[in-house]
Amino acid sequence: MSATQARIGLRSRHRLVRLAVFLGVALFLGWFYGWASPWCYPRQGRAGFGYGLLHGALMPMALPSLVMGRDVEIYAPTNSGRSYKLGYIVGINCCGLIFFGSAFWRPHRSTCQRPPREAPR
Repeated sequence: MSATQARIGLRSRHRLVRLAVFLGVALFLGWFYGWASPWCYPRQGRAGFGYGLLHGALMPMALPSLVMGRDVEIYAPTNSGRSYKLGYIVGINCCGLIFFGSAFWRPHRSTCQRPPREAPR
């Protein structure tokens, strides 16, 4: 087996592992949201900024639950209006920042790992 074939094999194995981890996390989040959603939505009174923040942060987790066939809530129908909607938007953006920020974050490599540069002549 050549070095190129070995690299391709490692890449495909790495991709399969990443896909398996992604699917495992998605299933866990779907289950968790289905379990937690009854406690996160008030049955009495109006939902305000705090509930909007919570619902917005949890809303992306609803997708796996909905795909798995569970009918879960993603928005409180009885809310306080503008303050709830502002909290909802802030919650979605914070969740997106954490999720996408961690997905695309790459630690900086130390300068010690780079080969030394040659001095210009």
